[in-house]
This record gives sequence, structure tokens and C-alpha cells, in this order.
Amino acid sequence: MMFIDPHIHMSSRTTDDYQMMRQAGIVAVIEPAFWFGQPRTSVGSYQDYFSSLVGWERFRAAQFGIKHYCTIGLNSKEANNEPLAEQVMELLPLYACKEGVVAIGEIGYDDMTPAEDKYFRLQLELAKELDMLVMIHTPHRDKKAGTSRSMDVCLEHGLKPSQVIVDHNNEETVQEVLERGFWAAFTIYPNTKMGNARMVEIVRQYGCDRIIVDSSADWGVSDPLAVPKTARLMLDRGIPEADVRAVCYENALLAYSQSGQMKESDWLNPSPIDQRQLFNGNSVLRGQKPVVETPAREYALIE
Repeated sequence: MMFIDPHIHMSSRTTDDYQMMRQAGIVAVIEPAFWFGQPRTSVGSYQDYFSSLVGWERFRAAQFGIKHYCTIGLNSKEANNEPLAEQVMELLPLYACKEGVVAIGEIGYDDMTPAEDKYFRLQLELAKELDMLVMIHTPHRDKKAGTSRSMDVCLEHGLKPSQVIVDHNNEETVQEVLERGFWAAFTIYPNTKMGNARMVEIVRQYGCDRIIVDSSADWGVSDPLAVPKTARLMLDRGIPEADVRAVCYENALLAYSQSGQMKESDWLNPSPIDQRQLFNGNSVLRGQKPVVETPAREYALIE
């Protein structure tokens, strides 16, 4: 079975993670722009970060046989730094239309402050102007109210529910998100937010329509194999294989392929891996022997 992880912060992960993910069947990832864990102090750090998402990280993923896409946006937490936020808003149009960018995101609310609301709305207008999808970050505190408000604001700005992926859902939010026609994504963490056993029961109760499983793995305690592990648990607990394939692969493809940037042929008919390639003179190997795929997709070590 193939998997897509449509919310994972690979800039925070190692090459070992890429290798394990590929072995587990993950063929494509989407990396949403988010915060570093500490405040950025200048717009230059944002510019370099956005550049890495559309450049180096795409290259690094490809070196391990995984197709990399990203979303571009001003995260809700740093929207509260308004002088910085104003500068970031000027950057966004420069990156939003780059190759591999599938949505504006992850955007929305953290503490639901006036500043967060202002920049959320500005970014929704940008998405509308560019006819782009939106990935919503729902707040970790007062999640139910924040999720409802996020959807209300999207509709106020004229976005169709089918254009919006609402992430970080839980049992409190899923019914409303689905009833209103939005995509409902779930981030699976080892100990908090949404565990894979709880995810099994959500699919058992609500079915597989418009439900997406992802890991949101980042620099904190998280699991880059959360999607295939959740899929295995679903199968073990009697969820039909077609439903598992939908929530762990097909729905992410259906949602994000609307961008025109993501196609199944990207990984079904990929270019062979050649780790002799460089990105701005840099290699992932640190002097180790490169892997080069033969046309038959077999790996070979080049002496």
C-alpha cells in the first residue's frame, strides 16, 4: 500500500526519517510552512525558510525517492508580531506560485487575537486572488470554537469548502467540518492531540469521505511513520482496505491535486534516484557512496 503524508515538517527531520518513510511506503509528502519553535526576528529568516521549502527540501526528499510539496503562509502564532507579519505578507505572493506549492497554509488561529484574524483574512484573500487551496491550522485551545470560526471566515471570504483542508481535528470538531463540506484532516501524535487508536474509531463512525490522516511530525515528540502505522492498525481492527487507502492516500491526492501541482504520475513514473546530483554544490551524502537507480528501479552503489 502506498501512503501520502500531507502534513509533515521535514525541515525538522533527518535523512534517516526519509529512508524509513520510503521503506514504509510513503511516496509523497506535503510540508506546511510553520514556526521554528522560537520567534523569528526578521523577515530574512522567513525568506530563507520559504526558499528552502521550494528548493533544498524538494531536492533532499527526491534523493530518497519521495516527492515533496509544500504550502506557503504566515503561521497564526507569528501573525501577532505585526511589524514582521506586514513584511511576510509582501513575501507570500513571490513564493505562492512556485513549483510544488499546493496551498496557502498552514494559517488560521492560535489564540484567536485580532492580529491573527487580520492576517488570516488577508491570506484568504490572497488564496482567493490566486485561486489556491487553503490549509487551516485549528487552535489547540478552545478548538471547537476556533474550528467553527475558521470555517465561518473562509465562507465569508468566498472560498468553497472543497478548497479548504481543515487540519488538527478531533472528536469535537469532525462532525461539523464534514457536515459543512470541508476536508477534515487529523494529525496523529504519539501521546497527545489525536492518537491512531482514536483515529480508527473516527473512521469507523464517520467513514472515509473527505477524511485525511497525517503526522504533523516536526521538531517535537512526533512520529514520521504515523500514517502507515495508523493504516496498519485500521486494517488490524477491521476497517476495510478501501477505506484505509482513502484516508491514508487517495483523499490527500484528491484534495491537493486541485492545485494543479500534485499528480499521481509524479511518483508512479518518477525519475530514477541519482545521489550523485548536487543542489547548489551540496550533497546529502557527506562523502558516502551514492545510490543510483537503474532503469528497472533497482538500487546500485557506485564505487
